Amino acid sequence: MNDLSQPTLEGKVAIVTGGGQGIGQGIARVFAARGVNMVITGRTESKLEAMRAEIGAGGGAVEIEAGDVGDRGHVARAVSKAIDTFGGLDILINNAQSLTDLNFDEPLVDVDDHQVEVPFRSGVMGSLYFMQASYPHLKARGGGSIINFGSSTGMAGMPKFGGYAIAKEAVRGLTRVGAKEWGPDNIRVNTIVPAALTDRLLARSYSDPKVREEKFSRIPLRRLGDPARDIGRVVAALVGDDMAYLTGATLVLDGGMMLIS
Repeated sequence: MNDLSQPTLEGKVAIVTGGGQGIGQGIARVFAARGVNMVITGRTESKLEAMRAEIGAGGGAVEIEAGDVGDRGHVARAVSKAIDTFGGLDILINNAQSLTDLNFDEPLVDVDDHQVEVPFRSGVMGSLYFMQASYPHLKARGGGSIINFGSSTGMAGMPKFGGYAIAKEAVRGLTRVGAKEWGPDNIRVNTIVPAALTDRLLARSYSDPKVREEKFSRIPLRRLGDPARDIGRVVAALVGDDMAYLTGATLVLDGGMMLIS
């Protein structure tokens, strides 16, 4: 009889990009709680050090690699660190996304190269670089799981988000190609589209009760997602054995917001 017992992530090895803050931080916390060994990356070393201390204090195993996901050298170092430290790689989470100097109030007719290149370099090229560098190691383990991150701005065609929407829809195309090409190697590639903010950003973005209520009124569940509870736990489920037959898919974790938009 096939083993239908509860699956575990204990001892799995993951890379989480953008793991020092926000959604990446939430994912890293859930992974650590479930026994995943990790390398987390990000551009700010102090944030990564804080996460290493937090996870280490709880008995988790984590290494850090500071750098830019748009730099192949950084990507190679991060993947090598996972292999050298933990002996292999099972999971890749492409969460990192730079928003530096992006203008989210610019009509499409005024979008310049910078507004496309910044999100494209980190979101698309960074994801591609990590997928390419991780592929032989995932294959060597008999398969694995890759999760990329899209955005409802692209799926819905949100006005004034042209450059960012372009990049995030490109990520979904990358996911589908990866799923089809690497499926025979038992490597699954899926996209998650989240709607989540840290408590700090939530307070800053919706400090006005009227603005907050207006925003939440468009979400059937009446709240934005929590990076660990609502996004991280779904990521943990998606990379586990219970969802081993899902690939090339887009999972929208937005509390039902796109259903009524």
